[in-house]
Amino acid sequence: MTATYAARPASFARPPLTTQLLTDDLAFAALAPAWGRLHRRCATATPFQSHAWLHSWWQSYGRPGRLRVLLVRSGRDLLAAAPLTLVRHPFPALVPLGGTVSDYGDVLLDDADDGRALTALTDALWTAARTALIDLREVRAGGAAERVYDRWPGPRRRVPDSLCLELPPVPMDELLTRLPSNKAQRVRAKLRKLAALGVARRTAGPGEAEAAVARLLELHRLQWQGRKVTPEHLRPRFQEHLVRAVEPMVRSGDAVVTEFRIGEEVVAVDLTLLSPSLAGGYLYGAHPSLRERKADVAVILLDACAAHTAAGSHGTLSLMRGDEPYKHHWRPDPAPSGRLLLARRRTAPLLSAALSDAAARRHGKAALARLGERRPG
Repeated sequence: MTATYAARPASFARPPLTTQLLTDDLAFAALAPAWGRLHRRCATATPFQSHAWLHSWWQSYGRPGRLRVLLVRSGRDLLAAAPLTLVRHPFPALVPLGGTVSDYGDVLLDDADDGRALTALTDALWTAARTALIDLREVRAGGAAERVYDRWPGPRRRVPDSLCLELPPVPMDELLTRLPSNKAQRVRAKLRKLAALGVARRTAGPGEAEAAVARLLELHRLQWQGRKVTPEHLRPRFQEHLVRAVEPMVRSGDAVVTEFRIGEEVVAVDLTLLSPSLAGGYLYGAHPSLRERKADVAVILLDACAAHTAAGSHGTLSLMRGDEPYKHHWRPDPAPSGRLLLARRRTAPLLSAALSDAAARRHGKAALARLGERRPG
């Protein structure tokens, strides 16, 4: 069964707005069509707020009884949604679905909203905050959740979250103009090297996406063998999530899977996620033989990603979450995400606990960075 708040009017307009708290897995699955329409009507939405991504994540990572999806409707039309799950440690909190495998978190809000749906969603979150902190992680600047934060009547705090890096959504030739002439010349030489090697790219169709993602993960494991890698990317639950999510996202235009071949051999596979607000490479796998052939994998991937943004249909070319040195070669612009903490007076102690935990983690990372700098080369 789906647990709901008692339907209540959010304004005197006809039809009235109603709010609902959805906790049932099957009901969440059935939301796909309405969710997809809302996702397309929310210009700030990222691919990580698509129904395919969130529902697949829930199937792999969700805890039974913890689903908390807040909905605002006008009749049958879905006007706003906050996809959340309840966590109990280190303190009770409602956090975005998608977890740490998602680079961005947010709520959805219809672009045509006159403020009524925003008010209704904020009211629903206010009700939910009676017993748990609202902890919205990895909110991109300008995200819909910032409008909820601005309207929040209770205790609230905004703290920095992860750093993302972005480039303008232009073709590769224009990206090269950002570089000093000597570096731009080296990149052009690398592109010529790729052409000489016969590296050709091919986009996988919807019916091929599942197999292509499986190849991506196989190559990803191979390329990181014996080196430090994100452990989650090697776990079966992550593979199940990614394979399950990508095919419907390819069908809806929220993702594209590109294979890179030399002759008949697939030497690399890239997954790029797409939305009106951004296009960005999420994960790739590359055969170690590419390094042996002196092929620059970063150039291969950026060239392919820039091809998706060249038409100007995406707001930015995102290098996604992370401050890795190789990304800075392209002189990207910093785009830090925010963590929005919302509470009521009775849950204000949870907000304080979250702030203390965040500060301790920042200090810990800074100490580790200083330690690394002091170690001999």
